[in-house]
Amino acid sequence: MSDPQELAEAVLSASAADGCIAIVEEHSETNLRWAGNSLTTNGQMRSRSVTVISTFDKDGGTSVGVVTRAVSTVEEIVELVQASEATGRAAVPAEDASPFVEPYPNDDDWSADPAETSVEVFAEFAPALGEAFRQWRGADRALFGFAEHQLSSTFLASSTGLRRRHDQPDGRLELNGKSADWAGSDGRSAWAGVHTRDFRDVDVAAVADGLAERLAWAQRRIDLPAGRYETLIPPGAVADLMIYTYWTGGARDAEEGRSVFSAADGATRIGEALSPHALTLRSDPGEPGLQCAPFEIVTQSMGGLLSVFDNGAPASPARWIDEGRLADLIRTRAWARRTESEPRPYVDNLVLEGPGGGPSLEQMIAETERGLLLTCLWYIREVDPQNLLLTGLTRDGVYLVEDGQVQGAVNNFRFNESPVDLLGRVSQVGRTEATLPREWNDYFRRTAMPALRIPDFNMSTVSQAS
Repeated sequence: MSDPQELAEAVLSASAADGCIAIVEEHSETNLRWAGNSLTTNGQMRSRSVTVISTFDKDGGTSVGVVTRAVSTVEEIVELVQASEATGRAAVPAEDASPFVEPYPNDDDWSADPAETSVEVFAEFAPALGEAFRQWRGADRALFGFAEHQLSSTFLASSTGLRRRHDQPDGRLELNGKSADWAGSDGRSAWAGVHTRDFRDVDVAAVADGLAERLAWAQRRIDLPAGRYETLIPPGAVADLMIYTYWTGGARDAEEGRSVFSAADGATRIGEALSPHALTLRSDPGEPGLQCAPFEIVTQSMGGLLSVFDNGAPASPARWIDEGRLADLIRTRAWARRTESEPRPYVDNLVLEGPGGGPSLEQMIAETERGLLLTCLWYIREVDPQNLLLTGLTRDGVYLVEDGQVQGAVNNFRFNESPVDLLGRVSQVGRTEATLPREWNDYFRRTAMPALRIPDFNMSTVSQAS
């Protein structure tokens, strides 16, 4: 197989377009899967994809063609480039067209070999998992789940002469604990997830102990009706809500009146207080433990959030909400130019934090007179973009807390809430910690969130989902 750098340069050499960008991704993955306290499979995979972006200057603007394929050799590049060019020539001028990013100084090691993961990433994790299996067998409980580690090296080359390269490690653990009668009508189940860059920071014993505690809580079942309840939302569920908020934070949609961040007469809510607490929602490519690409890598334009024309543009730290006030929105270079404002690139991580350290979730439980404790949210869908009303289900454990103690597990609910509205109703902000969202972790994993106390979370109906 040809080197990824060789393939990127071959794309540019074969191109007859007015502008061309090549994006080559080398991806490696290793995983473990288990069921009933026993490993079932393990595997390793490697893949490569090449994206060719071809632009053509024509009357009315610049058109673009984007094609992505699995490519192994330089000989396959010509066909891929021709497909991209055919698409670009046939396209109408793109609304998000912008001049390609010019070269600028960077510290990337363009010539180095692609990074690659291996099963050795589980060297410390696997024995700890085996010990958890042993303990759970002895307690007549069962662990199910998987561990996955990925390492992607992305090489970006542009006809302007820009060359950038980024290596992205990414891992996750999803662990389900079940009672011995898990297949029966009275079976109990609990879920936990962990994001990691290298599995060296994953405390298997602590995660398994947390699941065992929740299975014990669920020995008592309590039926509750739909209604508004004081609710403790843990960091992973907060992450799912904030990710959706982030995905709707495009300046274009807001300024054209299509989002929760729109105001009258083409204005936005930038500067408006969204929370009585000094909450800050931010992104930073260099955030410790959540590091991501320090430049834009875009293989598909997406509304006002992402533009293939912005490939290679530096991604800088951004504050989306600053001490409770909406501070900025995502803005492509084309939209920034049209609105005479500053570009604000999408960054692939998200942090929500309040003032000071904040209490742990355990402390928040101890301070609860009566309320619900969630585990995670599932099947989240948008109902109304104007106020970002979302609906979804609770999953894998909703617990009743009274007088600072968990009393038992209650039935699941369907909820209807706007995460932006929730920010205005938060009564307590917990300690920010790295977490794994449940609903969106196939798409977005690098998050750090606090638990939130909501005094009147809307459990709209009882759900029969388990």
